[in-house]
Order: sequence, then structure tokens, then C-alpha cells
Amino acid sequence: MALKVHKKLNELAATAICGNDISSSVLYVSALAIAFAGQYAWITLLIVSLVLFLFRKIYGEVVGALPLNGGAYNALLNTTSKGMASFAATLTLLSYMATAVISANEAIHYLHHLIPSMPVIIATIILLGIFAVLTIGGITESAKVAIGIFIFHLASLAILSIFIIYFFSQNGVGLFFENWQLPSKEGSIMAAIFFGFAASMLGVSGFESSANFVEEQERGVFPKTLKNMWIVVSVINPLMAIFALSLFTISALQSDAYQNTLLVEMASHVGGNWVATLISIDAFLVLSGAVLTSFVGVSGLLERMTLDRILPQFFLKKNKKGSSYRIIIMFLLLSISVLLITNGNVKLLAGVYTISFLSVMVLFGVGNILLKVKRNKLPRPEKASWLSVLIAISAVIIALIGNIIMVPKDGLPSNLAIFLDYFIPSIIFISIMLNRTVLLKLLLNIIHSVFDPIRSIVLKTDKKILLTIDKINAQEFVFFTKGDNIASLNKVMLYIIKNEHTKKIKIVLALEKGQKAPENLSQEIDFLDREYPEIKIEFLIIEGKFNPGLIKTLSKKWDIPINFMFIGSPSDKFPYKIEELGGVRLII
Repeated sequence: MALKVHKKLNELAATAICGNDISSSVLYVSALAIAFAGQYAWITLLIVSLVLFLFRKIYGEVVGALPLNGGAYNALLNTTSKGMASFAATLTLLSYMATAVISANEAIHYLHHLIPSMPVIIATIILLGIFAVLTIGGITESAKVAIGIFIFHLASLAILSIFIIYFFSQNGVGLFFENWQLPSKEGSIMAAIFFGFAASMLGVSGFESSANFVEEQERGVFPKTLKNMWIVVSVINPLMAIFALSLFTISALQSDAYQNTLLVEMASHVGGNWVATLISIDAFLVLSGAVLTSFVGVSGLLERMTLDRILPQFFLKKNKKGSSYRIIIMFLLLSISVLLITNGNVKLLAGVYTISFLSVMVLFGVGNILLKVKRNKLPRPEKASWLSVLIAISAVIIALIGNIIMVPKDGLPSNLAIFLDYFIPSIIFISIMLNRTVLLKLLLNIIHSVFDPIRSIVLKTDKKILLTIDKINAQEFVFFTKGDNIASLNKVMLYIIKNEHTKKIKIVLALEKGQKAPENLSQEIDFLDREYPEIKIEFLIIEGKFNPGLIKTLSKKWDIPINFMFIGSPSDKFPYKIEELGGVRLII
């Protein structure tokens, strides 16, 4: 029976899913920027827009060359090792976890203003559950909800802007110039802009999400989502900071009341209760949309990690809608546990959210550099210049440093301390999964030394563990050679030994009619087979043209998943795009 082909996302749907996350930043980033930069907040937000403009091409180049789910994880997996890629994946997972919990909790707090009797923590759990169920129902259904939220959000901000502009026409903007003349809170303009920029960079959270579900998007949609998100952030965030500085004094804007609900205060000031209520409802909806972004993004990321055997294969089970429901349920339980551990004080997650998100952006820039160096011949629709990549990475590192040294408010621990509390257990778990065969062998040795006197117990345990190791190592891999020389083939073997758990690899040469294999290829492979006795090398010559159809045929015939098949980096003359090969990995 043929598998059901799921409809892919168009430009509006894909933009809405990740756009709700990044556009929800208008609810807090203007106030946050003003808290640190004062009257220069709009300038710091424009600098952020410039940095994001540079990252458009960085993301476009990487994902254009490697259009697979996983974002920074995918970029580093195809240019470095599983270990480095898993480091990026851990940071991305923490970023999504913090985004889901913070956004859900803040959304309920806005609703709590309208319904004071509502229990916040219980309502937050229910909201997380609703979006988990929605994501399990399929990405197409999720997109419909995301589109509705996104359009309502933009319409609400347009209505608020109209009221503010009308207010200015009646009262002028003299307060903006009065605020401009005030001395900087940080003591110097440069310090104010530095800390303001560091805080303002949180306004682009969500920009990385589109790369984590690129396989669910129609061809050519991904770069359009980056452009649309950049336009939204570049227009809305600086504009709202200018509006705020023209409506209220800086001392009022830096108070807790305005920091928490700035747009609601602005709406109430220029339009009364009904406009304030509209913005409160909008805040609830768009923050809920950011929760949806987290579920969709993390589903694409963890599914890719599971396919690469970093996470247990248990999570690969899908429902009729094509959703990896076990991954979504696991992420839901993780988010609820974090909410309960913090007892609803999600400000404790600010450090996790800040450092993990900015670190992911840095790693994506690093992935771009590695792609240029190691996969230079790989076709890609656009390229970011070296200068723009280095400027963008430097800017994010500056923002990262600013957030690490920033003095936290309300007596909370430092951002770095909170981040490490969550990052260390997460990376330990991932490290265990990456090195599980080594750890199983270590466990085996311990058992032998402790339980040798009880030999029968030792033998039974020995047999079970060896079966587990053999099951892991039983997976066969395939490398499609173009007739590579022995140096290149040796690189393949070194990569397999370092990154994969296997005891057998097929080296396949596809030849069309009339073509002949390189003269020394068979002898060179025999030599490598003797040099690496721990891995059995089988050399096969297949009659036919190397193309996606051949890959699928051999995958089905040999029962080897396509993501366990490798090729060398193709040149710009290669007739197929990397996504047409079904997930084949590049290793040299």
C-alpha cells in the first residue's frame, strides 16, 4: 500500500509557525531594551535588525545546501562529527524548552489580567497540553492555527499603531525629545548601547525555528520565511520602542509595571480599555503561537536525531498524520516538569533561554564557515560573504557576553549559573547516548570483576549485554564511491570508526553500460579491509546510473535506511540536489 503524501507548507503557513515566536518578542523586547539602553533602545533594536539581515544569508546558504531538518545540528553533522552536532542540538532543545514554558506562562498571565480567578500554573499546563495535541494532529492543522494567530497579531499591532499616531497628531511627540536629552542610565552611551543590544538580541528568538522543519516546507519557501521574519522584526520592534519613548517618561518605562505589560499600558494610554483588552488577547494568542513553534521545531529536530541513532528508536513511532507523537509527548512532560520545578517562577529560565538561543546562532555561523571550508563544491542557492559571516558571529558573541555579565534583577542567580543547571544534565544524557557501546563495555568489565565468583550470573549478564552491542553494531552502512583514491576511502573508514557503531560497510560503484571500474580500486579496497579488521568491507559494482532511484532501490533491497548511506561531497556539476537523494549524508 502506498504511503500517504502529506501536504507541505506554503510561504504564509511556514512564516506563521516561526513568525509567531519571533513577532511575540514585541511584547517584551522594547521594554527590555529601554530598561538597559533608555532613549537609545530603538537604535539597539535597529542594530539587531542589521545582524539579523546578515544571518538571513548565513541560514540561506547552509539550509540551501543541506535542506534537511535539524538546523544547527544538521549543519554541524554534515561538516564535523556527531559529538559537535549533538552539542548544538542540546542547546537548541534547551532553547525550545525554555521558550515553550516561558511563552505559555506569560500567555496565561496576560489572560489572568482578564480572568483574575484563573489558576495560573494549572492553566499553563492545560495550554501546553492543547498545543501538544494540536502538533500531534499534524503540521498542516497546526499551520492553520498559526496563520490565524499571526494575522490577528499583525492586525492588532496595526490598530494600536493607528491609535498611537492619532494620539501624536493631537498631543505631539515632545516627550520623545525630552527623553532623548536625559543622561544615560549606564553612565555612558556606549555602555547603554552595549547592554541594550545584548538584551535586544532576544527579540530574534524564533529565527532559527524555520530551519528545524524545512523538510515540511514547499520548495523555495525557506528563504522567504527568513525575509518575512526579518521585515517583521525590523519594523515592529524599533517602532514600538520609539512609540513608547514618545508616550511615557524613561523612569516610568523602566518600572516593573511597564516592563511586564508595556504594550497594554500603551494601548490603555491612547485608546482606553477596549484597545488594552485587544492587546491583552493578542498577547495571549501570539505567545501561545510561540508555544506551537516550539513543539513543531523540537519535533523536527528530535526526529532527525533519532534517525541518526542519538536518541532511542522508540521515539520514531508515528501516527496516521505523520507526527512523531512520542517525541511531542516527551517534550510536553519535560516542559510541565520544568514548570513545576520552578513553581511557576519562569524568570529562572531566562538564563537558559538567553544563552542557549544565542549559542545556537553562533554555532550556525560556525556551521556556515565549515560548509565553506569543507563542502565548498556543494551546490547552494546563495552564499554569505566571509566578512558578513564574521561580523554576524562577532555580534552574537558580543550579545552572549553581555548577557553573561549582566547583573540579574530580583536577586536571581546569574544567567550562566541557571543555564549550567539545565545544560550539564542534558549534555551528560546526550553523551551517554553517543557513547553507549563504550559504556556498555565498561559496565561489562565491572560486572566481570565484581561477579566472577558467581559465574552463572556473570555468564547470563554477559550474554545479554553482548547481544545488545551486537544489535547496535549489526546496522550495515553504504558508501557510494565515484572511484575515489585510497586516501579518500581511508577518510571514509576513519569517519565510520569515529562516528558510527557498525561492523560492516558496503562500498558501491555504480557504472553505466560501457564504463569500467578504476584499475586499482579493487586492490585498494582489499588493502583497507586488511587494515581495518574490525569492520568487514564488501565491494560491489552495480550496473546502472547513480541517481535517487538507484539509492531507493538499494535501500529497499538491502533493508538499509537511506540516512545510513554516504557519499562524498558532490561538485557543482552534480545533476541532483542533495534533498533529492532522500537523506544521504556527506562525509568527505
